[in-house]
Amino acid sequence: MSSKTRVRLTPSQRLGRGLKYSTVGPVDVGRGAVGLGVESVRTSASWVGDRYRRSKIARELKAELAAAQQTIASEVAAAQEVLANLPEALSNARKPRRRGRRLLFVGVGVAVLAGGAVTFSILRRSAQPEPSPLPPSVEVAPKP
Repeated sequence: MSSKTRVRLTPSQRLGRGLKYSTVGPVDVGRGAVGLGVESVRTSASWVGDRYRRSKIARELKAELAAAQQTIASEVAAAQEVLANLPEALSNARKPRRRGRRLLFVGVGVAVLAGGAVTFSILRRSAQPEPSPLPPSVEVAPKP
């Protein structure tokens, strides 16, 4: 049984084999040297492409970082402004309020309580059984 698969040599293996064997040596040495050159060019091109992509991503990230820094700076400025106005806002909140609002809240509270009382009485009455319109089946008055 013969194997149909053919083992392919890497360029460095081919170079080593070429230097080892004298009959096929010059051909293998040449192919190995060319293969190593091609591999090094391919690796270099891949490295350059990766570096270019990384630098492009880095530029995009720098732009996004600058925008985020500007947003954070504006948020911090707004927070400082709010903190600067906080004592004034607290003093305004402590001022006495109008009497009309207090009366409105009292009126709303009384209305809610009245509504609750009416609802409670309706539910209480509906929970009690209604008297039957039929005469009782047992005598109500016991015999002496």
